[in-house]
Amino acid sequence: MSGIVEEMRSSLTHALVEALRTARAGGAVKVDEVPEFTVEVPREKENGDFATNLAMMLAKPARMAPRKLAGILKQYLSLSGLQVERVEIAGPGFINFYLKKDWVYRALPLIMLQGEHYGRVNIGGGKKVQVEFVSANPTGLLHLGNARGAALGDSIASILDFAGYRVAREFYINDAGKQIDNFGLSLEARYMQLLGRDVPVPEEGYHGEDILETVRGFTERYGDKYLTVDQEERCRVLVQYALNEKLQAIKKVLGDFGVTYDVWFSEQFLHDTGAIRETLDYLQARGHIIENEGALWFKTTDFGAEKDEVVVRSNGVPTYFASDIAYHRNKFQRGFEWIIDVWGADHHGHVPRMKGAVAALGYDPAALDVVIMQLVRLFKGGELVRMSKRAGQIVTLEELMEEVGRDVARFFFVMRSSDSHLDFDLDLAKAESNENPVYYIQYAHARICSIFKQLKEQGGEMPNPEQVDYSRLKEEHELALARKLADFPGEVTSAAKGLAPQRIARYLHELAGLLHSFYNRHRVITEDRDLSAARLVLVNATRITLKNALRLLGLTAPEKM
Repeated sequence: MSGIVEEMRSSLTHALVEALRTARAGGAVKVDEVPEFTVEVPREKENGDFATNLAMMLAKPARMAPRKLAGILKQYLSLSGLQVERVEIAGPGFINFYLKKDWVYRALPLIMLQGEHYGRVNIGGGKKVQVEFVSANPTGLLHLGNARGAALGDSIASILDFAGYRVAREFYINDAGKQIDNFGLSLEARYMQLLGRDVPVPEEGYHGEDILETVRGFTERYGDKYLTVDQEERCRVLVQYALNEKLQAIKKVLGDFGVTYDVWFSEQFLHDTGAIRETLDYLQARGHIIENEGALWFKTTDFGAEKDEVVVRSNGVPTYFASDIAYHRNKFQRGFEWIIDVWGADHHGHVPRMKGAVAALGYDPAALDVVIMQLVRLFKGGELVRMSKRAGQIVTLEELMEEVGRDVARFFFVMRSSDSHLDFDLDLAKAESNENPVYYIQYAHARICSIFKQLKEQGGEMPNPEQVDYSRLKEEHELALARKLADFPGEVTSAAKGLAPQRIARYLHELAGLLHSFYNRHRVITEDRDLSAARLVLVNATRITLKNALRLLGLTAPEKM
């Protein structure tokens, strides 16, 4: 599906290409081929509904001033059937198109017809995409950084699905390596302490209250059964018990947050199946791994990095990087054509190493995109919130949802670009006012629902959108609202291409603002039946679009507030 904006853009592009060909055939312009050019919606309203840079792109090959070229193109343009009111040349040579005001009317019956599918586009063409996000160590509770990753990753996945990709959501369980060894020793220390033994928690271990709660549950179930077994067995059993408990807790809190994964992938699986060893052998056979001082090194410098990276330590233990390389190879082996990882800012330096590894494995490094997200800071009463009373660590996702609710939390995490630091204002998040963007947007949807409740109480019915006289919509607020509705498929396209859910958040806020402005100045149900019918379709199309956009971000569309 494509919206009327994309159709108009395509039609104008075709008209411009034909104008150039005609001008070239008539000898007015001398160029060998049509250059790449854009037809875009200008930022400033006064610059028209669409503008093109074709004349500027032609200037060099045609050896002519761009404004003169723009005049020639304008002369040869055939715009019959395109609802173009006038064409103007502006600035250094832009050609601006001003459309007839009623060109957006076609969007309204289209939205009613497509319903929950309005806004869907097919730029993906069924391409198989994997989005891996959160992938927190299963050794504790999810914090605000994990929460932002969850909101971002899930929203990106939903947008890509809406844009025609086949999307799989995946969580990579870091259940192997040094952090799990430390986890086991921490659990063992707590277990021994509860049974009266004076064993300190390792300095590099886990000291949170949640660890103690886990071990209490284990002790209640097994008592001192594992007090006398050897340490390796004791740690193994404790880790197995704790990982299962932590994973179930992670799954539950993410489920409550509206995030459901298609795959939970275990790092330990890569060790158990020999996938890490096989991958390293594959790279070594191709000259990408060398041995130095008893350790194996991946030649990252061959791919632009400053230094090579250890993949197997001198003690024979693979590094996390080795696991990560094997994991990404596994992703490609499963047939994913586009891999998207959502990582924290502390992993920024890992991106070129990983892309180098992908290239060494024989895949296109451009098939891997990494979304880096910056830190989140929580504020309450103007003060930075540092600690959680209950968990003894950074505020958890569960606590945040208890405080502000799922919808607000999800929206706040995606309303800024992932590479921007995010200051999460708890007071604003809890406010039931227009200052709170989530309240403002959801209230717009609820307002429309109240109109249809009123219509039903009066015995009225929704008009047939194919039989409505849309020319009755002449007011500035009506036309601005209809124009914004027409933009939605294009916003989905841009958000998908840029992995930018903040575009949908911004679109929602702007659409809600236009609805409120219209609502505050015009009645929908009036004594004029034709005008009422047109306005009922307009607001219902707005309701559908708000709901579809909210769904892309994992938010609900309440019918009353």
